[in-house]
Amino acid sequence: MIVLKRYGIIIAVLLALGGCGITAPHSNPAYVVLDALAWRDVDTVMALSFGPTALGLAALAMDEDPADQALLRSLEGIRIRVYEVEGDPEKVAAGLNDLSLELRSVGWEPAIRVQEGKEVSHVLIKMSGEDIAGLTVLTSDSLEAVLINVMGNLSPAQLDKTMVALELPASGIDTSAAETSTL
Repeated sequence: MIVLKRYGIIIAVLLALGGCGITAPHSNPAYVVLDALAWRDVDTVMALSFGPTALGLAALAMDEDPADQALLRSLEGIRIRVYEVEGDPEKVAAGLNDLSLELRSVGWEPAIRVQEGKEVSHVLIKMSGEDIAGLTVLTSDSLEAVLINVMGNLSPAQLDKTMVALELPASGIDTSAAETSTL
């Protein structure tokens, strides 16, 4: 009986991990392929992917604001790629511009675009009806490029909080326009 119980626990753990709640789901409509930058111009420094299971565990570990816990629980995935710029920073910025245009062609809406010298940043929102289904941040300067893809249902208030957590200017986003747009 103990052997069956042990195998039952192992099978349950494997099924939970096999369902892949640990990493961000590829099937999510707000999933973005973050491998768009030319390998000659960048070197991957870090690649992280958190799915609903990992985010739920993180929410459980938080002792702070219940709204922060609710935000983490509402997300289906977060993917982060950090690249070191080894080639031409202008080519890297052009690669981010191309990715931004590609995302816009499949229903992502631009929320912010900032260019200061060699630094360029794009923030795009994926809508699903009146809900915000995802947020993608693309930014680069002469030293590094950072690409962030957040998947899950975000209310406009949560979007503002997410922008602050990502250290992006939240006050410049008109979430009322995002609420009324459709795909």
